[in-house]
Amino acid sequence: MREIVQDGDPVLRKEAQEVPEELFGTPELKAILTDMGEALDSQKDGVALAAPQIGISYRIFIVRYDRTLPPPAESLPPHEPSIGIFINPEFIKASRKREEMDEGCLSVRGVYGKTARHAQATVEARTFEGGTFQRGGGGLLAQIFQHETDHLNGILFTDHAISTMQVQPHD
Repeated sequence: MREIVQDGDPVLRKEAQEVPEELFGTPELKAILTDMGEALDSQKDGVALAAPQIGISYRIFIVRYDRTLPPPAESLPPHEPSIGIFINPEFIKASRKREEMDEGCLSVRGVYGKTARHAQATVEARTFEGGTFQRGGGGLLAQIFQHETDHLNGILFTDHAISTMQVQPHD
């Protein structure tokens, strides 16, 4: 399994390149997506991951939708894993309204902060096969779209956080 790279690794500060047409639908792209999924699944507090976070400088991010939902009641089974794949994403719409949100990052472990993010955002992206789709969202999903797109542009949330604080991990 690929490790999640941490702040200081040069790949996190590079603008990622677009996935080329000839890569869509290939075993190579499938392997990248599998590696990303495994890395994200290994981090129980992670909701999304960009390819640069595992050292691959392509414009791809994935979202675990099931982890964006409130936990089910104890009497109900856990949410089924549900992954969204966004290849070569671009913002097509974002609200003027911004919200201050708590934020952390799997590549900046132990640091949390407040960021001002668009309250609503819509992205257009490509599928594994190369098709195009749009997905919009508000609140946490809009925040995820912006956070992961920042990764694709070589930006970490700490670059524009209103405030940050160090948190020691619990053992």
